Amino acid sequence: MGWLLAMFDLPVKTEAERRAAQRFRNDLLDDGFLMIQYSVYARPCVSYEQQAKHAERIRAIAPASGNIRLLFITDQQWKNSITIIGERPIEETPAENILPATPTPTQRRKKHSTQKHIPGQIEFWNKKEDRASVQRQWATRPSFS
Repeated sequence: MGWLLAMFDLPVKTEAERRAAQRFRNDLLDDGFLMIQYSVYARPCVSYEQQAKHAERIRAIAPASGNIRLLFITDQQWKNSITIIGERPIEETPAENILPATPTPTQRRKKHSTQKHIPGQIEFWNKKEDRASVQRQWATRPSFS
């Protein structure tokens, strides 16, 4: 068992590029991927054959321009990952930002396209004072050498 990660940078300067990027994100959701960050999606895969099948699907739906990287990690590596969200406790995360356990493709698409609230980790970086605080903390961090 493992996870197929799709990480991408797609151009969004023109309306056509924005539509292509949004269509790609929706196609990933329809294929069972979960949004981890705005341009990072993950999907569980139980075998290398399933990984190859989904990699081919991504190749088929990929926009004409941009950069897409796929990475397969084991379930144990996924469990060992660390998530840092900022200073807001998880209990304060608005309920509308939490996906149901097994959303249908229509629910995923609707949630993704109609979401009005910016997820906490993105909202955190949009606040100028928070960025400055993190930069100060980073500048005074202890050395690990």
